[in-house]
Amino acid sequence: MAKLGKRTRAAREAVAGKENLSVEEAVALVKGNATSKFDETIEIALNLGVDTRHADQMVRGVVGLPNGTGKAMRVAVFARGPKADEAKEAGADIVGAEDLMETIQGGTIEFDRCIATPDMMPIVGRLGKVLGPRNLMPNPKVGTVTMDVKAAVEAAKGGEVQFKAEKGGVVHAGVGKASFDEVKLVENVRAFISAVAKAKPSGAKGTYMKKIALSSTMGPGVTLDVAAAAGE
Repeated sequence: MAKLGKRTRAAREAVAGKENLSVEEAVALVKGNATSKFDETIEIALNLGVDTRHADQMVRGVVGLPNGTGKAMRVAVFARGPKADEAKEAGADIVGAEDLMETIQGGTIEFDRCIATPDMMPIVGRLGKVLGPRNLMPNPKVGTVTMDVKAAVEAAKGGEVQFKAEKGGVVHAGVGKASFDEVKLVENVRAFISAVAKAKPSGAKGTYMKKIALSSTMGPGVTLDVAAAAGE
């Protein structure tokens, strides 16, 4: 077994035996253990009681974190004419149509969010096998297939986070940076949990939120008191 470094060992010892914490306690602990030389991302993971193989149990949505993510979001937009100009003016990093499709098909994906006007979907649809697994496929349910390109680009740039339950019913996302103060991180964590709670699908049976964990990029995770965090 590999020998743990001093920093890793200290971080694990700091969280040992600490479970079912309040959001405030968890944030303070995780932030305090984020001692890497870079600004670590604070990540949340929720284990949900859903079976994503069934359409009526799929969980997906979008939430605007009150204090942003701290990450510079790179946005690509499929649009033509005035809507392409609108996207550029709103701050989109990449704007195109067939040319952008060919770039993506060639293996170059230099963006974190993909937005498209409805008329572009026949083109974007050809990229399903590439964008789908990366959770980058534009979708009207989360506001990324829209004629209001300006609002969609600004929302993405402003700290909007998309979420989708993966195989096993796990939803995870970055909810800020270790450099954020604790109050801002707590607000972001609560906003994200609330959004996932509101996205509870009609087919969900039994306990919806089974477990919530918070961690930093390089640090160990801690579990939250689910009922308290979800406001139950």
